[in-house]
Amino acid sequence: MPSAKILEQKQQLVADLTERIKGSCTGLLVTYEGINVADDTKLRKELREAGVQYTVIKNTLLQRAFSETGLSDLDQHLAGTTAIATSDDDYVAAARILCGFADKSKKGFEVKGGYMDGEVISMDKIVELSKLPTREVLLANVLGAFQAPIASFARAVQAIVDKGGVEACAPAEEAAPAETAEAPAQEAEATEAAE
Repeated sequence: MPSAKILEQKQQLVADLTERIKGSCTGLLVTYEGINVADDTKLRKELREAGVQYTVIKNTLLQRAFSETGLSDLDQHLAGTTAIATSDDDYVAAARILCGFADKSKKGFEVKGGYMDGEVISMDKIVELSKLPTREVLLANVLGAFQAPIASFARAVQAIVDKGGVEACAPAEEAAPAETAEAPAQEAEATEAAE
């Protein structure tokens, strides 16, 4: 039986892990077998730069944290070596990085399962998340969509200026109605002469 000090440390680890899971928007479980130190260091650096917290942790501690957060369905993935990657505000970073690494890895590294917004998600959903572009790319696309109408308006204004301004366009518009007014007057004169 573990000493009181070790038991207290484990309880604190579970409490910290529970808070981490509750505070995150997404989390993924991975098997990290067969990964060498250089690849592990590179992976951890990429995750850290993306704001993803990655930790190797014992399955029993994860199981207790999952039971306290309502994610007990993830217990089925708690076999062998397990690491958890959580993100507080980016839904796709962990999935994109870990699934990409798993695809490149020929050894035992694989994504086992995950959750999003407190709900367990399927592997299909994880793969879909991994294929989404980064947050910066999505924001650039949205800004481009907002900018397109403004750019079109600016080109239209510039075309008016290039033609000599609003004054240059106005006489052409006034001349056209005068010509159409003369045509009915000529028709009226022709009908009077015929009578």
